[in-house]
Amino acid sequence: MRLRAMREEHAQATVEMAVVAPVMLVVALIVYNVMVFASAAARFDRVAPDIVLAHGVAPTGDATGALSMAGSASNVEERLERAMDGYDVEVDVEAAEQAGGDSATGGSLLHMVGSLRTYRCTMRYAPWPQGLVVAGVDMGAPLELTHTRSITVDPWRPGVVM
Repeated sequence: MRLRAMREEHAQATVEMAVVAPVMLVVALIVYNVMVFASAAARFDRVAPDIVLAHGVAPTGDATGALSMAGSASNVEERLERAMDGYDVEVDVEAAEQAGGDSATGGSLLHMVGSLRTYRCTMRYAPWPQGLVVAGVDMGAPLELTHTRSITVDPWRPGVVM
């Protein structure tokens, strides 16, 4: 009888390992993706203000298209994508001018000077594995992590972040 009880306990560790291994694999994938996203977000937070100051306020190019918001936003987006090369992220930049003060200056020449510009820089990260299909079942992550940074600058005072 004692010999019989010992045989039943021999496979207990194998069964526990078979139950715990998939859970540990999923937890490891989640931790990996969170750490990659945190690292990418930290880099994005460091480089976005510098790139907006360098290329959003004083963009390169001709004088006619360089001062347009769409041109400067696409220039900033291109530079941000280049700065985030080591990470598998998508970058999107939108530029908007803040509304001017009162309507009394609307008829004067001061409304032509321009107001503050806000660049909304968005980084999107698709967790790994993406698009993995095993036996017809999609095993990829169903979501996308997003990080946004808004930087407001004065186009007439280079180097000033509001």
